[in-house]
Amino acid sequence: MTNISHQFNSTRLVADLQLWARELGFSQIGVAGVDLSDAEPGLLAWLAQGHHGEMSYMASHGLKRARPAELVPGTLSVITARMDYLPADTPADWVAREEAALQEPGTGVVSVYARGRDYHKVLRSRLQKLCDRLSESLGPFGYRVFTDSAPVLEAELATRSGLGWRGKHTLVLNREAGSMFFLGEIFVDVALPATAPQSAHCGTCTSCMTVCPTQAITAPYQLDARRCISYLTIEHAGPIPLEFRPLMGNRIYGCDDCQTACPWNKYAQRSPLKDFDARPDLVHPKLSTLLRWSEAEFLTHTEGSAIRRIGHERWQRNIAVAMGNALRASLPAQEAHAIRASLHEALPKATPLVQAHIHWALEAP
Repeated sequence: MTNISHQFNSTRLVADLQLWARELGFSQIGVAGVDLSDAEPGLLAWLAQGHHGEMSYMASHGLKRARPAELVPGTLSVITARMDYLPADTPADWVAREEAALQEPGTGVVSVYARGRDYHKVLRSRLQKLCDRLSESLGPFGYRVFTDSAPVLEAELATRSGLGWRGKHTLVLNREAGSMFFLGEIFVDVALPATAPQSAHCGTCTSCMTVCPTQAITAPYQLDARRCISYLTIEHAGPIPLEFRPLMGNRIYGCDDCQTACPWNKYAQRSPLKDFDARPDLVHPKLSTLLRWSEAEFLTHTEGSAIRRIGHERWQRNIAVAMGNALRASLPAQEAHAIRASLHEALPKATPLVQAHIHWALEAP
């Protein structure tokens, strides 16, 4: 990275950044410093307890996660960005609808954020455009863009820069937007004034902790990823532990329970970007339909989606678990028969991992 040599009004530049970002669909921009040293003990303790599970990338870079200037040498400031992601046509009673869908065992529930275009692609391209605007103003400067794509303490940087406060579920909360938003960062070799942090507003509320199906939020601000349904359905590569399968219900990609239970999400904002519009075949689809997708069909249906990242095998594994839970629920006989037929149909072509989960599903009485 090469430092800017000429003089500029840094306060005005941050105001310009915030204006340009709005034009690009971002909801909020902040600036954080690079000294995160007081976050290091918590990070080390979390890793030492193994709460990151199989996400080895979280430990492989050591304390670079908490040291932006070591991760990207020359970094002087971190520009943080927040982007709301609820689809534009989200109804006012969306929380009630999401909760109701969890009581429909024959359907699958995909986390709201994953029903549209892959956020990595959306944020990265727009953060790059923001850098282009910054370059037009400053001239050449050193930077690197991140969107959940490197060992970066995203939530820590977001809270320090005033995008929100850390909720008890460990996600970032904002008084005007709840938690239904994505985060991104730009590490820059330009010294910018930090934006002020927000005060916390969770109070005595523990709704997120109470609602978690697997009790993955082990204490306020403490998450054991190994128990989290989002981790199990997305990051975890092997068999779903038996103790967690019944608790997954019909969640087949991610889990929004701690967010839908949070009172602050009554303020969640709709996105103006069509990228986040939900694909109809990912909104509470029939499990039997999804299990019949061949790998080619899976790739077609998930093109440009974050779901594609888990691959066809994990997708089928998750669906098989949801089907097993459906068979253990009080389904009408005809629907239960259709699910069993789908599982038997998929069994011969499935991988050993998926076959094991299908067999578990078919063991249902």
